[in-house]
Amino acid sequence: MNYVADHWSDILQRAWQHTLLSGIPLLIGLALALPLGWLAHSRPRWRGVMVAGSGLLYTIPSLALFIVMPIILGTRILSPWNVIAAMAVYTVALLVRTVADALDAVPTPVTQAATAMGMTRFKRLLEVDLPLAVPVIASGLRVAAVSNVSIVSVASLIGV
Repeated sequence: MNYVADHWSDILQRAWQHTLLSGIPLLIGLALALPLGWLAHSRPRWRGVMVAGSGLLYTIPSLALFIVMPIILGTRILSPWNVIAAMAVYTVALLVRTVADALDAVPTPVTQAATAMGMTRFKRLLEVDLPLAVPVIASGLRVAAVSNVSIVSVASLIGV
């Protein structure tokens, strides 16, 4: 306990860094996964390729992805942006299927009623489909958040 008492400010700083390295990619990944998941939902022919392709991204080992990111991004090896980009890739990999499944779970009579009321596809997406899909998307976000928090600790192996 003496270590904690003597280094509490350092512990809080590292916890804040860990939170940022986990949270920022979660928001970026959600912003990318929403349109990709909607595309997978609205284009059944593309769904298999998009869901499988995004799922394959999650099979890349995190340490290898952290090492390859500087080559792709042109950043330094110890840059936190490498971790943020890699974690965003993992978040997208987890959320594309979740968003597509959440939009599939919206009852057809509800979407038909919204269309009958004159809503455009985009307006129906924003005002009907997404609000009804939020519980499923939120559960996917929870899984992605837990995954991000655990995988970010691997970044410390390379010094980030």
